[in-house]
Amino acid sequence: MYSGIIYCMRSLISADIPLNQGSLAPIKIHCPPNTILSPSLKAATVGSNVETPSAPPPQARAPATNLTFGRGGTDGKGEVTKGSGYFETIAGGSGAGPSWDGQSGVHTNVTNTRITDPEVPEKRYPVLLREFSIRRGSGGQGRRRGGDGCIRDIEFRRPMQVSILSERRGIAPYGMAGGGEG
Repeated sequence: MYSGIIYCMRSLISADIPLNQGSLAPIKIHCPPNTILSPSLKAATVGSNVETPSAPPPQARAPATNLTFGRGGTDGKGEVTKGSGYFETIAGGSGAGPSWDGQSGVHTNVTNTRITDPEVPEKRYPVLLREFSIRRGSGGQGRRRGGDGCIRDIEFRRPMQVSILSERRGIAPYGMAGGGEG
């Protein structure tokens, strides 16, 4: 919730707002229990901090940001599941504006998170990060260019089940004011 509010404030106010809890001290947040913003422990939720807040316009998404992951790492009875899990938000390029180019290799919108250091998954899981780089030229053409996306090539060192939760991957970001697609 807090990251979405900070994101909206930063989008609407020209001054730079620090990314810390003290920035929100004057704001009171209330979420009724058993709602989409404050689901019960029995509610089926996943990835809500990534997909849900990215769809509505910034002014409307502030209250819908940090939805819970429910019982991540446990089954429906609360028992710990075997194996391991890894969840990371996907980095890409941010859009350009009327007087600025977009940034490359960043998390955008409401995640307010860093890209995970390459050493972390390699240390914790049987994987090898073969490439982690900027996909040069992917931000589109124009007077103001969107930020370039990322290449993240991961080699799995043993059989693993992998799922990805994302959207807007099949259609390139559109250009505006004469700019090209990203």
